[in-house]
Amino acid sequence: MFTPTYTAALERLHAFVPLAGRDYAAKRNFDDTAHVSNLSPFLRHRIITEEEVLRAVLGRHSAQAVEKFVQEVYWRTYWKGWLEMRPSLWTAYKAELGAALNRIQTESGLRQDWEAACTGTTGIDCFDHWAKELAETGYLHNHARMWFASIWIFTLRLPWTLGADFFLRHLYDGDPASNTLSWRWVAGLQTIGKTYLARPDNIEKYTNGRFRPSGLAPHAAPLDGAPHPSRGPLPVSDGFDPGARTGLLLTEEDLSPGWLLDQITPVATATIQTTRDRSPLITAPGVSRFVADAMADCVSRFGDRLGPVTSETPDTLADWANAHDLEQIITSYMPVGPPADALVGQPLRQIVRPYDSTAWPYATHGFFRFKEKIPALIGQIKGLSLA
Repeated sequence: MFTPTYTAALERLHAFVPLAGRDYAAKRNFDDTAHVSNLSPFLRHRIITEEEVLRAVLGRHSAQAVEKFVQEVYWRTYWKGWLEMRPSLWTAYKAELGAALNRIQTESGLRQDWEAACTGTTGIDCFDHWAKELAETGYLHNHARMWFASIWIFTLRLPWTLGADFFLRHLYDGDPASNTLSWRWVAGLQTIGKTYLARPDNIEKYTNGRFRPSGLAPHAAPLDGAPHPSRGPLPVSDGFDPGARTGLLLTEEDLSPGWLLDQITPVATATIQTTRDRSPLITAPGVSRFVADAMADCVSRFGDRLGPVTSETPDTLADWANAHDLEQIITSYMPVGPPADALVGQPLRQIVRPYDSTAWPYATHGFFRFKEKIPALIGQIKGLSLA
C-alpha cells in the first residue's frame, strides 16, 4: 500500500486533496481507506511534512470545509507535545510491557489468548480480520484501531501494553506518542475514567454491514492506573556554531532535512535506524524495510547537500565523528521514543522544528483545549491563514 518515497507521498496527497473537505468529513469513520488520506506513514517519519499537507488542503478548500481533516493532522502534533511534557509515561509503558511479556512466559492461558489475538484466531470475525490486515499491510483505519483496542482490552481482557506493542511492531505509522496515548485513552487511563467501548451496531454501520460481532463486552470499566505525572519543561533547541565543522545525523523521526540544510553545510552525514528498538520482540520486517527505504529516498533527494553518507549505529557514531574530524553533530530534535532512547548521552546538537516548538506548548491539557489554538497555529505557518 505504501511506497516510502517523497514522490509517492506527494502523489497520495494530490489524489486526496479534492476529497479532504465534505467527502472526508462525511465518510472518514467508515472502515474504508478510500475516504481517508493514507498519509500517516509519511507524516510519521516526515517524509512529507505537516506544513506541506496543510498548505495543500487549505489551498483547495475553505478552513470550515477541511476542519475535520486539519484537526486530525494536529492530533498527532498534540499527542507528541503532550508526551514530551510527560516522558515518564513512555518509561512506565516500557516497564509495564516488560512485566506483561514476563507473564506470557509463565501463564500458559494468557500466552494462548495473546497468540490468538496476534494471529487473528480469536473467533471474533472482525477482530481477526483486522489483526491479519495489520500484519499483512502495516496499516489499519483509525476507527478499526479503536475497535480493535477496545476488544483487546475489554472483551479479550489482555494487558493493554501487549496490544500497544502489537501495533507498534506492525504499523508503518507506529508512533510512540500517538500509539501509547491512544491505547491509554481507550483503556480509560488517558482521559481518566473515560473509556471507549466497541459496540456491534457501530461496527456494523461503519463496516457497511461486513461485520456485526457477537459476544463483545457490554461494558468498559476503566483500568486502574496512576494519575498523570506533573508536566515537565518542553525541549528547546541547542545552540550550534554555523561555522564549525559539522556532521548531520538523520533518524527516522525527520526525513525532510531541508530546513536544517538551510542553516548548515555538513561535511558528512550519518543515518541511524532504530526500528528494531520499537519493541522487545521482533519488529515486523515490513516496518524496517519501509523506514530503510524512506531513509534511502531521503539521501537520494538531498544527496548533493549531505556530503558522504554512511549508515551508523549508536555505538559507531563517535568513531564516525572522529573520522571526519567533526566539531559538532546536528540533528532534528528526537521526541520521546526509540531513537531518543538509543542515542541518549550522545553529544548531539538537537534542533526543534518551528512547527513543533510553536504547537507543543499548547498540549498541556485535553485536545479540545488544544484545538482552540489551531487557527492561530495555522496563521503562523508561512503563507497560510484561516481568516
